[in-house]
Amino acid sequence: MSTLTYRNIVQQLPGQNYMQKYILFTIFSAIFIVFVGMGIIVPILPIYATELRASGFDLGVIMAGFALSGGLLQPFVGSLSDRHGKKGFLITGLFIFGLTGYTYTMASSVTHLIIIRIFHGAGSAMIVPMAMAYVSEVSTGRNIGKNMAMLNISIFIGIGAGPLLGGFFLDFWGMNSAFYAMALLSLLSAVFVAIVLPGRDNLAVQEKKDPMLAVFKRMLHGRRVMGILLSRMATMIIMVPTFAFLPILMKNYMTASGMEIGMVIASRTIVNAVFQLPFGNLTDRWNKNRLLFIGSTIISIGIFTVPFADRFIILLLLFALIGLGEAISWPTLGALAAEEGHIYGQGAIMGVFNTAMSAGLFVGAMGVGAMVDVMGIAWAFYLVALLLFLSTIAAAVMIRPGKGDIGSVMKNR
Repeated sequence: MSTLTYRNIVQQLPGQNYMQKYILFTIFSAIFIVFVGMGIIVPILPIYATELRASGFDLGVIMAGFALSGGLLQPFVGSLSDRHGKKGFLITGLFIFGLTGYTYTMASSVTHLIIIRIFHGAGSAMIVPMAMAYVSEVSTGRNIGKNMAMLNISIFIGIGAGPLLGGFFLDFWGMNSAFYAMALLSLLSAVFVAIVLPGRDNLAVQEKKDPMLAVFKRMLHGRRVMGILLSRMATMIIMVPTFAFLPILMKNYMTASGMEIGMVIASRTIVNAVFQLPFGNLTDRWNKNRLLFIGSTIISIGIFTVPFADRFIILLLLFALIGLGEAISWPTLGALAAEEGHIYGQGAIMGVFNTAMSAGLFVGAMGVGAMVDVMGIAWAFYLVALLLFLSTIAAAVMIRPGKGDIGSVMKNR
């Protein structure tokens, strides 16, 4: 398979300006709708599981089932989509979301919920990687960072609005109404995609004919790809201490109120969402590797400093700083992955990219939990920050383009 230069890629995007806006609007709208649906059941599912007599361990398994099935399937679904088209996989994933929304209401045991969550996770493997692949294929080197930032914003807004709607449905129409709402929104999104998106992937820049395992093998031997995946995994490991153990830290050492804990967590998300677009634009104009190093380093400093904070306002500022680092890192990582997608196929690279994200969450949940039991909460923050910083240095060296890399062709812009 020949490698395409940046100029070749742009020239082969038919009707790029109009078609780009047409497809991006559809993808952003669909992702927003589906994440609103996912967010709706966030405040409902733990209550529902508890009513089915789920233990704490059961709750962990229920939550892990979604990430596990999605993480395992994403690389294969992504690679297959480069051969058979992304639209069909995206619609299938949305229909699976709609179906699972309905089947939640039929669960009568914890085992049923675990099976449903695994099925739900399988649907997720066909949605976010496909959306990222579409965004990559219709974007040029001048706007990929901006478009990845817009995709992240669609996800953030959907996740933020969903729980509010979920609480509303719970209060006024009962628990099952939230699951029905998720099902309806997912099915509406599927219909929207089926009607609006082009029929076949006529925007794909080249056909990916290599065998699936051969593509994965080439990825694993790709220095830049491994650096991108390492950085993506490391930036997700930090989610566990910064979300799961923050409330305990604030409660035990600051006697913080629930409102204060919520404000600290929200400050990170709000700053991340607000600055996605400015730094997405900067990604398209500046050295991506440097931006990724700066963003990840900012996150490392923020996490390392958290246990030293002795006041609510300091912690609020620290989490805003972490959100700023993530706003720099996330669109940059998406843009770097999209560059490699021109070599391996956008579906394949985005599937592996999202699997690295799931792996980071899994490693963080298992490893950080063990660290807290042995060394205490503060050391969990210190060690995770150190791990992220060391991974940042290693990733920067690995991502640095060499002769023949597509990143070198594109001048790492």
